[in-house]
Formats: sequence, structure tokens, C-alpha cells
Amino acid sequence: MDQIKGVFFDLGGTLRIAEEVPAHQEKAAARMAELAGAPDPKAFLELVEARYAPYRDWALTENREAGDYELWKKWLLPDYPDAVLQEICHEMTYQYRQVKGLRHVVEGGVEVIRTLHERGYKLGIISNLIGENEIPDWLREDGLEPYFDAVVLSSVCHIRKPDPQMYRMGCEQLGLEPGACASVADNLNRDITGAKAAGIGANILFISPEKLAKKTITPENRPDYIVHRFLDILDLPILG
Repeated sequence: MDQIKGVFFDLGGTLRIAEEVPAHQEKAAARMAELAGAPDPKAFLELVEARYAPYRDWALTENREAGDYELWKKWLLPDYPDAVLQEICHEMTYQYRQVKGLRHVVEGGVEVIRTLHERGYKLGIISNLIGENEIPDWLREDGLEPYFDAVVLSSVCHIRKPDPQMYRMGCEQLGLEPGACASVADNLNRDITGAKAAGIGANILFISPEKLAKKTITPENRPDYIVHRFLDILDLPILG
């Protein structure tokens, strides 16, 4: 194994956790309806959800991701005028994600980021998600932007993990070979397989014991390390 000099983090279920907060989610649904000029937030959300299902099937089948405008123009609100969608598409995607829950950094996440940065590691984010602006805005607002030298989002590059090209893009942004990088993620068949195919040097699976007990580990998705607490990343021998 090469000496590790860079670390990539997945977001959903790894570095960021979604929590159900009904008041927050209802407010987001109301804002979506307001942006779209729809009188009934519940009915409008049901319409969007129904149209999102085939988009999701397409994205998972093709390992593709649409940008904000394409998502709403082609899939979710094809009957709306272009000028309207161009104006509202970014916030609509953000609010649609808020409908799913309030996201926050996982316990110990900020400490891990800051400590690895202090130890001299280059850090990056590689994530599948809809929305072009949410992550850059979050990093800036939470003061985390200076810690990350690479941010690769499926909504921006239009491909999804497990496509190994996402990891190659991240490595290029860090200026490191894949073998000199580690990946921290929570999904065996999306994250670990993609990272291994790209030649990432060390794969770290962050997962609870309960979830791990239900998973099947194969040669293709076998991680190099498994941690149950995020802070335990700092104790791994490759990241000392």
C-alpha cells in the first residue's frame, strides 16, 4: 500500500446525516410550492415525487446525474417555461432535498476533518446527489471550505459512483495518484467498488454494527478498514 496523502469523504450517510424534522420539512415543501406558484404544497410535492421516481431509476441504471436545470426541465416540471425554471431550479432542488430531512455533520466529523488537515493530508469530497449549489454553500457557511482541495459532485460532473471516473477526477484535483488516497464511505456496492476500480489505495467503511450485520462482503466490495465511530478514523494506522 502506498503512503496515504489524501482522503476523500462521501457525504450522505457518511460525513453528513439527514434527520427528520417535520417543521423543517414542511417549510421546505411550502417554499417549493411558492416558487412554482402551486396553491397546494402537499399536492405539488406528490406530483414532484411521482415524477422523481423514474428520474431516480434512470440515474441509478445509467450512473448519470442531471444538473438542476435539466432535472426540472426534463423530468420534474417539463410543462413550465424555460425562463421560470432557469430562475428557480437551483433553489427548487435545494428545497426538495430539505423535504427529505435536515442535514448536519456526523458526530466527530469536524474534528476528523480538522485533525487530518493539521496532519498534512489533502482532503476531498466525492458524492452522489442532486443539487449544484448546496454543498459549496454549506462548506462556505460552516467554515469548512478551506479544508477541502477537491469537491466532485455527481450533479456537476453528471456521472455517479460507482463510476471510477469520479475518483479519478478527485485525485486530479488533489494532485495525487489514486494509490496515495483513501476513501471514507458508507456504501459497499456504490462507494467501495467504485473506489477500488479507480485504484484508491485504502477504503474505509463507516457503518454501524447493526447495518454491517446485514451486508454481504465480496472481493469486489471488501473494505480495507471498518469503523463504527467516525472519530475512530483518526486512529487508523494509515492516517497517523
